[in-house]
Amino acid sequence: MAKHQTVVDEEEEAPIHGDVLEAILTHVPLIDLVPACHVSTSWKGAVFSSLRHLNPVKPWLIVHAQTSRYPYTTTSHAYDPRSHVWVEIEQPSIKYVSILRSSHSNLLYMLSPFRFVFSSDPLQLTWHKAVAPLVWRPDPILALVGERVVIAGGACDFGDDPLAVETYDLTTRAWDTCDDMPAILKDSCASTWLSVAVDKTKMYVMEKCSGATHSFDPITKTWQGPYDLRLGQNVFSSVIGFINDRMFVVGLVGEAENVKSVKMWEVKGEMLDMKIEVSEMPKELVAKLKGQSPRVTSIGMNSMGNFVFLHNPSDPAEVIVCEVQNGGSFCSWGSVGNAAVDDGSRIVKNLVYTCANVGLGELHQALRSGDRRFTIKEEME
Repeated sequence: MAKHQTVVDEEEEAPIHGDVLEAILTHVPLIDLVPACHVSTSWKGAVFSSLRHLNPVKPWLIVHAQTSRYPYTTTSHAYDPRSHVWVEIEQPSIKYVSILRSSHSNLLYMLSPFRFVFSSDPLQLTWHKAVAPLVWRPDPILALVGERVVIAGGACDFGDDPLAVETYDLTTRAWDTCDDMPAILKDSCASTWLSVAVDKTKMYVMEKCSGATHSFDPITKTWQGPYDLRLGQNVFSSVIGFINDRMFVVGLVGEAENVKSVKMWEVKGEMLDMKIEVSEMPKELVAKLKGQSPRVTSIGMNSMGNFVFLHNPSDPAEVIVCEVQNGGSFCSWGSVGNAAVDDGSRIVKNLVYTCANVGLGELHQALRSGDRRFTIKEEME
């Protein structure tokens, strides 16, 4: 009788188990799976199995909103495409140094004439602080390649070399000068006109209007190119990024006052001379991307893993999401309202976008810091 009672108690304690529990957990937002791991050993195993086999972790798009008035408070919202939810990240406001900016999807930074602070940490738990580079640059391009930060162009013409390049070594914490940017970029050597992407060894810089592209190796301190990434006469603006370590270019077709379509190409070849069209954004999403803007001169692109997030800087109310599947043979398109825009505030804000691979480990670490809190703000159908 006692043995029978023990069996009944165990069944009451674990009424949900095995495949049923794993299936249920696929519908649970990632941030709620953190406490689920602490229910029991079997639940922890089910959480990891569900993430591994049924509904895996996907890269987050994080939108940072910095107010334009003192004390320049920063708030952050993240879109989790696995869970189809916006997550409000409550954290200490980033200490103001200058206007918050981002580069090549995952580098967040602030640069003043005296200080340079940056973070590539998924949830910005760690910030690196350094003295400013030798040349002051109001609108440079930046990239983190391996253990070196590359800062190029963007300097004023008065007294400073507008094409100057410097690198910051994370190990030695020292700046070093490099060869200037190619002279052909003199009239467009600023982040306003250039799109930046990085792989494991190089920084790639593409002129948005022409597609002319150059690469920079921070180890050898040398530039290569130009490479011709023009996508046709009808493409008037394009941006570059890497999807699963493969180079892709997204181009606007038509003209700024009349964007007819948005297309995606994969770029291959040692000389980047093979351009293969892989997908076209559905017409209804092109309309959402344009929003109320009378002109769309360029778009913002963040990519990580097999996800691409696109937004219109002049009307950021909507984010276009594209999941590249089967090696680029199929693309799944969708859109989601930008929760950082629709926050009920009338204060003008500077919106900055980054991507991050956020999993249970990163969430555990953030919660253990004691000053982070994650709250589901809005579920997107």
